[in-house]
Amino acid sequence: MVLKKFENVPELRSNAVVATIRIFGPFRLDVEAEILFRGAEPLPLGKRAVALLRLLVERPGAPVSKDALIAAAWSGSVVEDSNLPVQIAALRRVFGEVPGGERWIETLPRRGYRFVGPVVNQQNAAPPPETALALPDKPSIAVLPFVNMSGDPEQEYFADGIIEDIITALSRSRWLFVIARNSSFTYKGRTADVKQVARELGVRYVLEGSVRKGGGRVRITAQLIDALSGVHLWADRYDREVVDIFALQDEITGSVAATIEPALAHAEQQRVLRKPPESLDVWEIYQRGLWHLYKYTADENQTAQSFFRRAMEIDPNFAPGHYGFALAQHLDLWLYSPGPPPWTGVAGAGLQEARMAVSLDDKDSMAHAVLSFMRQVSGDWEAAIVEGRIAISLNPNSIWSMVAVGHALGWGGHQKEGVDYLRRAMRASPHDPLTWLCMFWIGIFHYFSGEYVAAVDSMREVIPARPAFAYRWLAAGLAKLGRIAEAKQAMERSIAASPTLFKMLASQRPPWMRPEDHQHMVEGLRKAGWEG
Repeated sequence: MVLKKFENVPELRSNAVVATIRIFGPFRLDVEAEILFRGAEPLPLGKRAVALLRLLVERPGAPVSKDALIAAAWSGSVVEDSNLPVQIAALRRVFGEVPGGERWIETLPRRGYRFVGPVVNQQNAAPPPETALALPDKPSIAVLPFVNMSGDPEQEYFADGIIEDIITALSRSRWLFVIARNSSFTYKGRTADVKQVARELGVRYVLEGSVRKGGGRVRITAQLIDALSGVHLWADRYDREVVDIFALQDEITGSVAATIEPALAHAEQQRVLRKPPESLDVWEIYQRGLWHLYKYTADENQTAQSFFRRAMEIDPNFAPGHYGFALAQHLDLWLYSPGPPPWTGVAGAGLQEARMAVSLDDKDSMAHAVLSFMRQVSGDWEAAIVEGRIAISLNPNSIWSMVAVGHALGWGGHQKEGVDYLRRAMRASPHDPLTWLCMFWIGIFHYFSGEYVAAVDSMREVIPARPAFAYRWLAAGLAKLGRIAEAKQAMERSIAASPTLFKMLASQRPPWMRPEDHQHMVEGLRKAGWEG
């Protein structure tokens, strides 16, 4: 092993940089930025490899000694001779992507190396006109390496691990175009302008942030930016104690990914609203439908369905159009049309569209989540659980996947596990307009499990949002606890809020409820004084 310290090497000092851009074949070396591009795509090369390449291409065809090369890449450092061939091999692998490129760097035994590739524009070279990559036909995002603010190079692995996990998590979303890790990491250690990043990578959105770790605690800040407009869409800070580093990494990754998806979806919907309806493409039509759907009113739901129908007409193979329509039907059943006739109609039409969506794209977690809901409406609990588990396996950070599997498990007889998933969904989206619906289901599942105190507490939280829904279960829960006077009062309020709904749901078992669970509810209502 040979260790040397290299600095002030005459051979290196004598070669001043004349040009800022070197072009050879399809490659372009930006000397000042220390980045090697192939076309417009930055390549994942470390700074040392780029420093070696810079020195070699400044002297095309001329020998460059090992000492000069090591001094360029490891200035002032003690380094082994064996490190140099490793970096040269990395360069040859990159050049090997073009015919003959692996021979562009020639080894001179016991002397050094020389570059024999096709260098052009060597003197006073100017960069080619900047061209932005075209945006994909769906939302696109680059997750840049978080800045390590710890002052400790050993903590780089933690910051890098967070980014790699976030990229992997976001890549599970079929509706997102996510730049791969290798391209994102070309910006590591650089102060990057997000608009330039957007042009170079062809993305609309950029996620950036920082990590500070020390004293047994870690602080992570993150911000999501619309790189085309420069508008900040979302920002948050995570302060945690470091106990289990991998569990902490998983927690923060899941939290960021689960927050980013709805933030991006909201940004897309706002963008689409600024465009004339006649100019929308199929993706934008779907987003416009979601915007109306998430208003959560009966009229807006009907408008959403019209947009989803239009998406299906324009492109019958566009899976989101089919499951968007099915989801609107599902919410119509739960929130706006509780009477008996829609049960059968929704189960038929919605189930058909959800099955079509899965057949068109069986890797889309949302398609499986919606199919899980529709299987449940049809009373097929086991199939609903299967689809819910597929949805959560495809995208563990999707709120809809969490709700779907929790909903299916709870109605299918696995109440404890169902409650756990629903609480995860509420934690991941604490300000969601449908939080009350998750709490309503949680209260029902507690009742089915015989946890009547928890059921009563949950229903009291639901009453302000949906008294007609909650008072019935509150009455049954109070009666099971022996609090008959309170139970009778709650039942009277339930009947007063909606006499038809109370009579229908108390006397007729809906298809999504197991016979034993429906009988359990009826027992509670009878104890409360119901004579039906």
